This record gives sequence, structure tokens and C-alpha cells, in this order.
Amino acid sequence: MNDLFDLTGKVAVVTGGNRGLGKGMALGLASAGADVVIIARNVTEDVLDEIRNEGVRAHGINFDLSNFDEYASLVNGIVEEFGKIDILVNNAGVQSRHPSVEFPKKDWDFVMDINANAVFFLCQAVGKHMIERGKGKIINLASMLSFEGGYTVPAYAASKGAVMQFSQSLSNEWAKLGVNVNCIAPGYFATEMNTAIMEDENRYNSILERIPAGRWGNPDDLRGAAIFLASKASDYMNGYTIAVDGGYLGR
Repeated sequence: MNDLFDLTGKVAVVTGGNRGLGKGMALGLASAGADVVIIARNVTEDVLDEIRNEGVRAHGINFDLSNFDEYASLVNGIVEEFGKIDILVNNAGVQSRHPSVEFPKKDWDFVMDINANAVFFLCQAVGKHMIERGKGKIINLASMLSFEGGYTVPAYAASKGAVMQFSQSLSNEWAKLGVNVNCIAPGYFATEMNTAIMEDENRYNSILERIPAGRWGNPDDLRGAAIFLASKASDYMNGYTIAVDGGYLGR
């Protein structure tokens, strides 16, 4: 049974893996045996050392995901260094809150570029490599707002809805080529992105009351789902979104 979840010898790329949910998933993949490459604006050596403590290799790349023209060289550099990419976790994301009648176009474009466009085009760049090898696992980060509209976050909701939809589109083309594309939709997690909600006592408590598990999530809660979707255990899963939400959507 353990062989189903063993990632020894695999190479995982995690965007935004320097903190929060990305760091939690990066550490989870490392604990299952994968070497990890973190892509972020500022990768810290402390995080890389935490990953190396799992007995695997860790490498950080400081990169701005809005530089779409550099994706091919980014992927080629990782392949040259590690020989391959087995797993891609598209986790990096941004947020901007404004009433919809006032939402600035520059903020809309920024959120869509990082949360949707970057995810799609990195899937494309890494997907070419995986298709050539005839195997690979892509895990895209969706959201509760892939299912709901949210409040004062129309760009975020639109971007996460897009991620869930085009992940299905990719799986329709790539499943037969050996590349699994699936999503994780985290519920409400106590991370920096949700600071504004957590500081609003009424909003925080209204969400908490709807979570059957009785608590907000923490980054370690995503480890299992990430390992599962990166491993042989999920070889027949394609185009599906797993909600890790403490039961929130069931309410």
C-alpha cells in the first residue's frame, strides 16, 4: 500500500512554495520522497532547509510568474538541473478586494494574470515535457470560489472558476497521453491571504459556524491530498477537483 504513495525519485515543482499552502504541500511531497523545486518571488533558504531535512533535494528559483515569455527557459532550466519534472503544483496566487462597482482594471488584470493565465501557461510549458515522457501529474489550486461568488473578490472568483474549468479541458486532451490534471480546492485556511477575513470578527465567525470540522484549515491539512494526486494512487483520476474544506461545501 505504501508504494502507491511513494514519491521517491520524483521531481516536484511547486509555485508559491515559500509560505502558506504552497510550503505545506512542498513539505508534504518531500516527506513522501520527492525532490522539490520552489518557484517564488523570494525563495528563502530556511524553507529549502526544511525540505532538505526530509532527506531530499531542494532548489529555489526566484521568478516573476507574470514573465510569460520566460516560461520555456524556466522549464528547460529545471529539466537540465534535475533531468525531468514529474509533478507540477500550481499554487501561487494573489488577491485584491474592492466593491465590484469600483474594481480597478489593473487589479483585475493582475489577479487574472497570476491566478489563471500563469497557471494555464505553466501547465502548457510543463505539459509539453510531460507529454514527451508519456507521464506526469499536474495539480492546480482551485478554491471555494470556484463554486461560489465570494464577496468583493470578483476577479479572484473568476480566476479560480477558470482554473477548475480549464483543468478539465486539459485533462480531456492529456489523460490518454499519461498526464493527469486535477485540482485541489482549499476551504478557508489561516494564511496570509485570508488576513482581512480573519481580522473581521463577524465574517470570521460566520465562516467558522459553517465548517462542520469546527476550525479553519492549516497548511498541513493539504499534505495528504497533494501526495495522493501526485502519486500512483490517483492514476485514474482526471479533471477532478478535490475540496479540502472541513466539510464547508456540504453545508
